Amino acid sequence: MGNPLLVFWKSLFDAEDEPRSRRATLRIAAASSAQASATIFLILRRMRTPLIVLIVIFAVSVLGLAIIPGQDLDGRPARMGFFDAFYFMSYTASTIGFGELPNPFTYSQRMWVTISIYLTVIGWAYAIGSLLALVQDRAFRSALALQHFSRKVARLREPFVLVAGYGRTGELLGHSLDGLGRRIVVLDHDSERIDGLELDSYHADVPGLAADARDPGHLAVAGLDHPSCEAVVALTDDEEANLAIVMAAALLRPELPVIARVTSHALAERMQAFGDPSLVNPFDRFGDHLRLALRAPASYQLLTWLESGPGGELTTRGAPPRDGRWVICGYGRLGRELSADLRAEGLEVSIIDDSPEDADDPALLVGDGTDPWVLAQGDLDRAVGLVAGTGNDTTNLSLVAAARRSRPGLFIVARQNRPASAPLFAAMDIDALLVPSEVVAHEVYGQLSTPLLWRFLREMPGRGDAWAAGLIDRLTAVCGTRLQALWKVRLNRSEAPALGAWLASGSARLGDLLRNPEDREEPLRALVLLVLRRGEATLAPDDDFVLEAGDELLLAGRPGARRALGTVLHVEPVLEYVLSGRRVPSSWIWRKLTRTPVAGADSRQ
Repeated sequence: MGNPLLVFWKSLFDAEDEPRSRRATLRIAAASSAQASATIFLILRRMRTPLIVLIVIFAVSVLGLAIIPGQDLDGRPARMGFFDAFYFMSYTASTIGFGELPNPFTYSQRMWVTISIYLTVIGWAYAIGSLLALVQDRAFRSALALQHFSRKVARLREPFVLVAGYGRTGELLGHSLDGLGRRIVVLDHDSERIDGLELDSYHADVPGLAADARDPGHLAVAGLDHPSCEAVVALTDDEEANLAIVMAAALLRPELPVIARVTSHALAERMQAFGDPSLVNPFDRFGDHLRLALRAPASYQLLTWLESGPGGELTTRGAPPRDGRWVICGYGRLGRELSADLRAEGLEVSIIDDSPEDADDPALLVGDGTDPWVLAQGDLDRAVGLVAGTGNDTTNLSLVAAARRSRPGLFIVARQNRPASAPLFAAMDIDALLVPSEVVAHEVYGQLSTPLLWRFLREMPGRGDAWAAGLIDRLTAVCGTRLQALWKVRLNRSEAPALGAWLASGSARLGDLLRNPEDREEPLRALVLLVLRRGEATLAPDDDFVLEAGDELLLAGRPGARRALGTVLHVEPVLEYVLSGRRVPSSWIWRKLTRTPVAGADSRQ
């Protein structure tokens, strides 16, 4: 392989007819590749003086041994050759010490060797010290990490998601995608978070780089221009940085899907000016979830269960009050979103904040919500629910404790800001807990895991609460209370080659397909959540639903059912047994000998 910088510049000049965004990406990638391959030049530059000193010491020592006269075993004058002098200095300076060769030394030679030994010790000490200082140098370590990271990203051949920001949200998303067998590449400005990638239990290696994700060059090194990059996710704590990532992705790779975390409406509008990014506002999404929980508790329970991904535990179905007054403590971004959502549901709202940014809301009471008098002024005695939504976990826990002391039967909604506070909130037995990092991770997971799941989650609330409750019962009968596997199947020649004739017959019932290939009298432990046909979605179809070629199916069930269904989709004799109960030899030779026809449409009518 040649110099990466030359390769990139050659690609750049060969791509003059390509779109401008592609040429810009190549320019950034070329500069980033040069930066990533600068490690060897940094080593040579920092070690230049020590190496010159060592070379000079060796050269002078060898020259002196070659010039100083000696004598042979018979006492005749003799001089060492340059090769013998170099050989002697090599094993002497490296402390191996074979002896005086080829003849015993004279006092003049021994004096010169003594001087040379001290000089080489000084030279080696200087070189080793310089090397150790270089290894500890921040610039060298950054260049080495960048080179190692760029090589790992360049070797990726399967699709991957570029995740910028590896806080709690990025960690949750990474493990969820890893559970689906999806690869990720991580950028984060915190080196400790990147070091933590080595300790996380991922199934596959996760390349990570401690760098500023706002730099387009770092995004290019992380795979923004890689053909296997399938999406960019901006999850940093700095929303200006998220805006910069959205801008870079939209301008350099406009065809890539981009998902960004944002809580500011002003920044959200600026992001939407660049392409069509998917924006996730945890406070807005939690407000939507709370409204859904008020109207349809079963739909909310199903939504949160499926968004948690494989391994997610089914939560207890709550019963939030649908009428009455709510008290919201904290009039920040969350308080504003929830007050608007609750009022949209026709509920009365009282707001308490000790230092509001503005007091334009007539229901706003300025004061400390942990003070019982202030809570009484906020009509807590008539309230049915309380929201502890400040940005401080200690304050929120104090608000919950004070409210429950005054009104034990209140429906409590609380906001958890730090992961370390999770045990405290769990001990308080909160009715509805907002963890912004988890809301964002679940939302992004729903969008990236499969478009079918995202379509299902968007359309499911419109089917009604009774329908959602029935689906939960069907799903728990298949998976239990812990969500198992989620997967997608497209009924075409590549993913379901055995089904061609059966689908063409027009009598391909879904219930017939979901039979156990070991015993067709037993159904598979799998449930079809959605069937997508020519853009039209059918949610949770029954067993009589007729399948067609090209249908896309979203299934949930046990991993064993997934493997069994894969066998049915690919092996025609197994499909024949599932549909008709007839055992058909798998081998072509045995089918010819027994004159058993290959499974076809006529045998499945």
